[in-house]
Amino acid sequence: MAERLSAEARKQALSGLPGWSEVQGRDAAIGKTFIFKDFNEAFGFMTRAALAAEKMDHHPEWRNVYKTVEVVLSTHDAGGVTALDIALAKTMNAIAG
Repeated sequence: MAERLSAEARKQALSGLPGWSEVQGRDAAIGKTFIFKDFNEAFGFMTRAALAAEKMDHHPEWRNVYKTVEVVLSTHDAGGVTALDIALAKTMNAIAG
């Protein structure tokens, strides 16, 4: 099982993740809203991110409305943010360009 990051380690990791922040009202979760040109671009991002998440065996909470994709990451069995969440966030940023 992945180990939950301390609040300080989480803040340090977030400083290197443009657009990601702690989710208000959630204990130890990070989130980001991605906005794309249109639905096709948003869905393409989700498809590529889903393939990466599946390879990592680590899956996001997300919501899509037209060109907007809202993502929340937290490792549920660890009770918070882990290195897996940080790695998936980095991957999602790279996919989004």
